[in-house]
Amino acid sequence: MKRLIVGVMALVAATASLAEGPGAVRRRVEASMLLTGSVTVAPDGSVSGYELDRQDKVPPEIVELVRRAASGWRFEPVVRDGQPVSAKARMSLRVVARRDDPSKADFTAHIAGGSFGDDGKGGEEITYADRHPPSYPSNAAAARVEGTVYLMLRIDHDGKVVDAIAEQVNMGVVGSDSELRVWRNVLAKPSVQAAKTWTFHPPTKGPHANDPYYVVRVPVVYALNRNGAQYETYGEWHAYVPGPKEHVPWADEGRQQGGGTDAVPDGQLFLVNSGLTLTTPIDRT
Repeated sequence: MKRLIVGVMALVAATASLAEGPGAVRRRVEASMLLTGSVTVAPDGSVSGYELDRQDKVPPEIVELVRRAASGWRFEPVVRDGQPVSAKARMSLRVVARRDDPSKADFTAHIAGGSFGDDGKGGEEITYADRHPPSYPSNAAAARVEGTVYLMLRIDHDGKVVDAIAEQVNMGVVGSDSELRVWRNVLAKPSVQAAKTWTFHPPTKGPHANDPYYVVRVPVVYALNRNGAQYETYGEWHAYVPGPKEHVPWADEGRQQGGGTDAVPDGQLFLVNSGLTLTTPIDRT
């Protein structure tokens, strides 16, 4: 099935600020939106239902994209007391649109990643205890450089961060590869330093209560003139240059594959290797 072709006016507006820059990098610019909601899984692992938050804010063609994808999702059955049961979980989906042919105005959209967390039961989640976000690097602010750092943290059973790494940095500006590499480091360094001072409340019950450590994904957003608002307006396209995904030496393969690197909403965190496990491709278009 062909991927959906989305309308271009919103994307043209979203990518206009990134239109100038070295050609090779400019061609890698993509636009995305992060959708949230919930999914309900039947005892056999099929999807019995799902909901998108604020669906009226989401373009109709993207609502249809999610519907087609969700109809084919299959998850590992959730087992409790030895029996498969129905389960409901929060979900976040990263929808990405790219211009396949630079000579044409249409963009092709697909679901690039997703996270399917727990059902929000008290005590079964990992939550922040103390978190002070990093300051905006002065040289980045002066150069009007924006971006999002996606951190992966390893947290011990006492809630302290024992390892932190910038798994991916997406940039809101265009430059040469060498320039963007410098700016990614400028944004990543204070993010990692700040994260090492954070503390968390580990799960106190549920399947992860006795884990020896926890791996979480956390986005750190650097955006000028936010004034407390969300970096991405829900249901609208946000343009950026995707950064390379770094290897995390202390995370096993299963943990690295758990959830999408950039499918965590601003201000939230995702406990890797928790929640529902998708066994089919996330995108069927």
